[in-house]
Amino acid sequence: MPESFERGALTEAVYYVLLSLFEANHGYGIMQQVEEMSGGRVKLGAGTLYGALNSLVAKKWIKLLNEYGGTRKKEYIITDTGRTVVLAEVERLKELAANGEKVISKLERKDS
Repeated sequence: MPESFERGALTEAVYYVLLSLFEANHGYGIMQQVEEMSGGRVKLGAGTLYGALNSLVAKKWIKLLNEYGGTRKKEYIITDTGRTVVLAEVERLKELAANGEKVISKLERKDS
């Protein structure tokens, strides 16, 4: 695991921000993509998003690519470390879901 990887669950917002940066994107685009991926359930405010982006840059999970077209828009992209973090989170979530399904299935068989 990378040195900057912190064990534990990612917040839903951070998870979706990282997923949205598998391709270069800017702040407003990230907000739109997160909302779309979550079916409208997760809506990031600008303060939340930019706080998360600054934190993720500091952790080296994402990097700033450039200033977008001479405007104030900045583009970000996920780093190899960030990809490793997301893949670990996906595995953690799969384990959670599988264990939940096992327990529920066992209980449902008992009740039948």
